[in-house]
Amino acid sequence: MLNFTLDDLLEKADQLKVSDIHITVGTFPCVRKHKHLIFLENFGRLMQEDTKELIKQALDERKFAELETKGEADCSFSRQGLGRYRVNAFKQRGTYAMAIRIQPFDIPSFESLGLPNTVREFADLPGGLILVTGVTGSGKSTTLASLLDIINANQSKHIITVEDPIEYLHRHKKSIVNQREIGLDSHSFATALRAALREDPDVILVGEMRDLETTRIAITAAETGHLVFSTMHTLGAAKTVDRILDIFPPEQQNQIQNQLATVMQGVITQQLIPKLDDSGVCVACEVLKTNSAVSNLIREGKPYQINSVLQTNTMDGMQTMNADLLRLYRNRMISREEAILRSIDKKGLQTLLNNPF
Repeated sequence: MLNFTLDDLLEKADQLKVSDIHITVGTFPCVRKHKHLIFLENFGRLMQEDTKELIKQALDERKFAELETKGEADCSFSRQGLGRYRVNAFKQRGTYAMAIRIQPFDIPSFESLGLPNTVREFADLPGGLILVTGVTGSGKSTTLASLLDIINANQSKHIITVEDPIEYLHRHKKSIVNQREIGLDSHSFATALRAALREDPDVILVGEMRDLETTRIAITAAETGHLVFSTMHTLGAAKTVDRILDIFPPEQQNQIQNQLATVMQGVITQQLIPKLDDSGVCVACEVLKTNSAVSNLIREGKPYQINSVLQTNTMDGMQTMNADLLRLYRNRMISREEAILRSIDKKGLQTLLNNPF
């Protein structure tokens, strides 16, 4: 019989300052601190009924029913005095399991993220499409929340977010912020985004551009003068543009190339990398600011040439992932091995690493 509650586990996680909690049958509750998994043996091994009970403490009835029927369910919840949590509950080998991502109540300041000031400047744009890309757990949501908070604190705007689930909670400051959760407040990203265009928005956050219809509406929203932020699970600006174009059928390629060339304002690709002293993680990022050269490459269907623009426009605030990895390595923040492992262009990075200047 379970002799602790989910809140007990959350309190322990808070004491240990971890980023994730894992619950699964047959082993101890497990937490992730930096890159390491730590088993919480004092809580005992979890049996099938234990994991089910813990998941019921995290999910409401509607979400638990979704877990039962679909095999997985996403949600978020808060605990006063502890934090906010993003949950994915799922079935595995006929039993229940759960991964919990721990998030602070307060949105981190932009200055605390370690991103270049060029990224901060995207919050001042009047319109267009800004994409933050990277693998799961690379800090995309935190970057976007920080940029929205800058707008919220400094501009009089109507901000609408469409998320699955809602992660950071935004309070009204100079702006009005309405946050909609898929499954609770709307049926789908496309439905919510289509409705958002009728709700007098200035700024729209789309949690993820994951299908053709959502991508089409997001681009249209940017085209009609809104500032649109979203994410994609891609590495690098060139691959991001490729992914967007590939979503659309061949007969629409010319149209979407022209639209994207007009509305795309920038792409930020980021990775979180363990620090050399094992004290935490630091961010490495690639930053693309759309200029006439980038627009022309998108319009001509040549996104593979975007990397050359990144390399030759550092004075405008652009940077390649390799350049940032090299900076982190030379500042003794990450190891040479980690730098090479995280590089999109390993051969190019090795050349830079072997150059003493």
